[in-house]
Amino acid sequence: MSTPHNSASVGEIAKTVLMPGDPLRAQFIAETFLENPVRFNAVRNMFGYTGTYKGKKISVMGSGMGMPSIGIYSYELFKFYGVENIIRIGTAGAYSPKLDVFDTVLAKDCWSESTYALVQSGDTSDIQTPSEELNERIMTAAKSLGIPLTLGRVHSSDVFYHEDSSIDDFYVNHGCDVVEMESFALFHNAKVLGKHAACLITVSDSLVTHKETTPEERQKSFTNMMKVALEAA
Repeated sequence: MSTPHNSASVGEIAKTVLMPGDPLRAQFIAETFLENPVRFNAVRNMFGYTGTYKGKKISVMGSGMGMPSIGIYSYELFKFYGVENIIRIGTAGAYSPKLDVFDTVLAKDCWSESTYALVQSGDTSDIQTPSEELNERIMTAAKSLGIPLTLGRVHSSDVFYHEDSSIDDFYVNHGCDVVEMESFALFHNAKVLGKHAACLITVSDSLVTHKETTPEERQKSFTNMMKVALEAA
């Protein structure tokens, strides 16, 4: 069975999916780390691949940018394709002065001013949480690889360009260490459908020091989070 956004048949997608935002990053991961990757989706150029990693069947698929996009793709993977685990592997901007570009952050929870959860299922909470089991697996994998992780709160925003550029409210009042645009919807979908989700992100830029990485670096150089996610999977 296919959906309007995914041409895969049931059985072509693994139980665990790594989900970067950029479909070209999904392609890079599949071609770099997976054995015998086969593309199962190219609808809207949202590439998805299934292959094996150390003998285990793994899939990787782009989510696009923002909660509406990952909301569609993660819901369909969970609901219609029997996926049990989704690990978002993406990029984020740092609010915390303790974080530098290329640092790897694991979401302990996610705060958002978004109405996604409210509209989707009447959930009024502004905090969504990842799977504790999946987070434990990720932390164990990172330790075994010698890759440092920072456990932090993620701000999932509906807005990339804020007219008010101050980060004080998000960092001081809500305790958010980094900002991205997807995890709140992913965690909510997993909760609603009884599945597992986690978010492992690399700091691509700092809103404190104003350091930035290039688009090519974001596509191909953030390999620590990829390695950790693959080991956890």
